[in-house]
Parts: sequence; C-alpha cells; structure tokens
Amino acid sequence: MRTTLTEIYETRIAEGSLRPDPGQYAVLPLLEDLRAWLEANPTRKVGLFAGLFAKPVTPPKGLYLWGGVGRGKSMLMDLFFQATDIGQKRRVHFHAFMQEIHRGMHAARKTGIEDPLEPVAEAVIRDARLLAFDEMQITDITDAMIVGRLFEKLLAAGVVIVTTSNRPPEGLYHNGLNRALFLPFIAMLRDRLHIVELESPTDYRQHRLAGAQVYFHPAGASQGKIREIWQDLTGCAKGEPLVLPVNGRETVVPHFASGVGRAGFWELCGRPLGPADYLAIAGACRVLILEDIPHLGSSNYNEAKRFVTLIDALYEAKVLLICSAADVPERLYTEGEGAFEFERTASRLREMQGADWGATAQLS
Repeated sequence: MRTTLTEIYETRIAEGSLRPDPGQYAVLPLLEDLRAWLEANPTRKVGLFAGLFAKPVTPPKGLYLWGGVGRGKSMLMDLFFQATDIGQKRRVHFHAFMQEIHRGMHAARKTGIEDPLEPVAEAVIRDARLLAFDEMQITDITDAMIVGRLFEKLLAAGVVIVTTSNRPPEGLYHNGLNRALFLPFIAMLRDRLHIVELESPTDYRQHRLAGAQVYFHPAGASQGKIREIWQDLTGCAKGEPLVLPVNGRETVVPHFASGVGRAGFWELCGRPLGPADYLAIAGACRVLILEDIPHLGSSNYNEAKRFVTLIDALYEAKVLLICSAADVPERLYTEGEGAFEFERTASRLREMQGADWGATAQLS
C-alpha cells in the first residue's frame, strides 16, 4: 500500500528526526496531490504522432513555497522529491540552474541559431517531468530578462515546477533594473503555481546550530563531525557545484545544497581569487563549511592573505562558518609577515564561533 507524505512525515517525527509543525503539516496535502498526479503521468508522450490520438494532459499547478529562513521549506521539498516515484525529475539550486541555462545559450549562439533559448529549453523539457528548485531568487538582470520566457516554455510543455524561496513572488528582483519587464513573470507565477507561505513559528536550523561547535581542530580528526553537520543541514544531499559569475569569469563552490556551501581551504584560497569572488560566495551561502585550514606563514603567504579576505567577507555578511583547521585560531599564523594583521582574523574566527553568531546568521 502506498505511503503518503503525511505518513512519511509522521514516521520521521516518531524517529526523532523531525518535530511536528502545523505549518509544515498544512503543505503536505498539496504536495501529495502533485505527487499522485506525477506518478499517474510519469512520462511525456514524445514523437511525431504523440499528440494525434490522445488528448493532451494538462498538469496541475505547481508550488511556490516561501517563508522565513529556517522554516523547513527545503526539507519539505526534499521529502516530496524523494518520495515521488518517477524517473524524469530533477532537484537543483535555482542559481546553479540559471547558470546552466546561460552556458547552454552561450553555446547555442555559436551555432548561429536565431533563438538560443529554444534548444536549451527543449533539452530541459526532454529530461524533466518535475523540476524542483531550491532558493529561487533573482538579482541579476540577465536572469530576469530570460526567466519569464524559459518558464513559459517549461510550463507549456507540461513540466511541473516546485520551488522554494525566502520571499513572495513580488519580492523577486526587487528594485531591479528595468523591473517593469519582469512583472509578467510574477503574474505567470501567480497564475500557474500555488503560492503558499510556510507560516512556521520556529527557525529549525538556527535551533540546531545556535551554541553548537562550529570550529574543529585538528582537521584530520574531525572529518566525521563535519560530514554529520553537512548531512544534518542539507538532508544528506550530495551537493552540486555552485558556479558564481564574477567580473566575466566563474567562481566555483565545489559542493552546495540548501544554502550550504562546502569547500576545502585550497579550493577557495589556493586559487587566485579576490575580494569580489569572496563577496559573491558570502552572498550566495548562508552557511560555509571550510575544511583543512593549514598552519599559515611565509611559505603560504598569498593563500593566507586570501583566507583573511574570505573571513572578512563572511564576517561582514554574517555567514555562519563551520571549519576544520590545523590549530586554534590564535596559533594558525604565528610567524612571518602578516602575523600581526592576522590577529584580527583570529579574533573574528573566535567571534564567529559564539552562540550569538549562530543565532543571528542569516540561515535559510
């Protein structure tokens, strides 16, 4: 007998991995209806004669789930996504998805095609019956100018869209350049998706992290703990690379899921990145897990300078930093040029370990 999402949710409560929440309960029937429809219509007819002998199937409205940070939006979407038994489905962070679209359009332009969005949208439609987007937010004008046409094509082809966001549709691309051209997309979302606010009184992620240990040393002995934190915050997601456009190039966070980035020290500080890159990372990640910070000094002076710049960006953006390091902050950089200046970084690393920091960081 088929197990409903509500039953799965209640099983997790009984196991102790979830706490009952009336706001979350209220969303489950709507997701269950979508799940039932998708499983009854798991594939899209394709081919020359697909539409000649059967009436086109109109999918139900998708879901735009929005609300305050840490309310369980991503958890609910993941529960729905994992339980929906179809092959043509994809869950992806919205920012990463839009970067894929831009790369695909760039490649299509080289072929001389009149509308480079057409083949890119067709590829998405061919592969996905269900698209689940985490953290829809639109701040870039290039995204704003194509997302309406893209969603129109996806919805017209019967793709079911479920997305989370920290803000209502009207808050997307707020005060953006040429925003009037973006307003039809908001109207489309209102018309084609159920817009539901997750009215939960509790910020669960802050509850889990406030006061918890976030700085581990020595690094080699803490791999298991870091892995447990990642699994807890992301629901055991594998994570996908987050590609951030910065001044005409790309900055990559190797693993990203549910607003949480994860990278090794050398992946972020061993490459020639600068303040703009670190500001982009701090703007995209609510939480950053940074692993294997080594002892710093004259032998890795450039990497140490980048680390200082990264910490400054995370500190100013109130990002929650979880890290593993070779030593306590005060003993990471003890000799060579820059040791005196590093004292401020060590102080910030200490402050970012405090319970108050975990409670005020902008978690999603």
